[in-house]
Amino acid sequence: MEHPMEHPIGIDFGGTGIKGAPVDLERGDFAQDRVRIDTPKPADPQSVAAVFQQIVDSFPSSTTPVGVTVPGIVQRGVVLSAANIDKAWIGEDADAIFTEALGREVHVVNDADAAGLAESEYGAAKGRTGLVMVITLGTGIGSAMIYNGVLVPNSEMGHLELDGVLAESRAATSAREREGLSWADWSERLTAYFRHLERLFTPDLFVVGGGVSKSWEKFGHLIEIDTEIIPARLENRAGIVGAALVAHRKAGQDD
Repeated sequence: MEHPMEHPIGIDFGGTGIKGAPVDLERGDFAQDRVRIDTPKPADPQSVAAVFQQIVDSFPSSTTPVGVTVPGIVQRGVVLSAANIDKAWIGEDADAIFTEALGREVHVVNDADAAGLAESEYGAAKGRTGLVMVITLGTGIGSAMIYNGVLVPNSEMGHLELDGVLAESRAATSAREREGLSWADWSERLTAYFRHLERLFTPDLFVVGGGVSKSWEKFGHLIEIDTEIIPARLENRAGIVGAALVAHRKAGQDD
């Protein structure tokens, strides 16, 4: 049995909750039970760092690197946008802040990118080569692009224009709920959206994530595109698993 010190910790930083666990990178799953703490209000860097410390302290035998998902654009550890978290994050070097606060190496990554990487490494796209696009349908549309296992960060495909507006305002799960669309009507919009992505990127595989992927049998077959499209598998574990994988891969590297 592996010593738990060998497992990097993944932390999923969301607008309502912060969840973390050590991750067994052999299996792509939690090595110990997940810990969840409500996101502080305000969710400024110092308050969030204190919650991260609580989570890390829940696993006292661990001295490994920590990976953190952030609901925003992340470039070389710096947060460039803030969705559902305090605007004080914008422009902050989150890698440096958390590394200092936790006394160990910490790396932040966009939440959709983390989930996409996890699906590529352990989930629906495991073993697939070429260009994989992981699209999460929720309040907005998140995206991750992985080419032969390498993440192309911050793709923000929900911000593409569709029918003269942002794609996520027309095709996200929230649009279906807000407008009371049938599965068939929503799938027409998804078809238009995924065809647009096909024209731009010619991917080898689409993986659809987000909570609605549990209802895949209701709409997946209605999306009429040429590219193979399948549902995600890791569900709410993907962010933590992907964050831990990022921390492991970046450990000891100079960004």
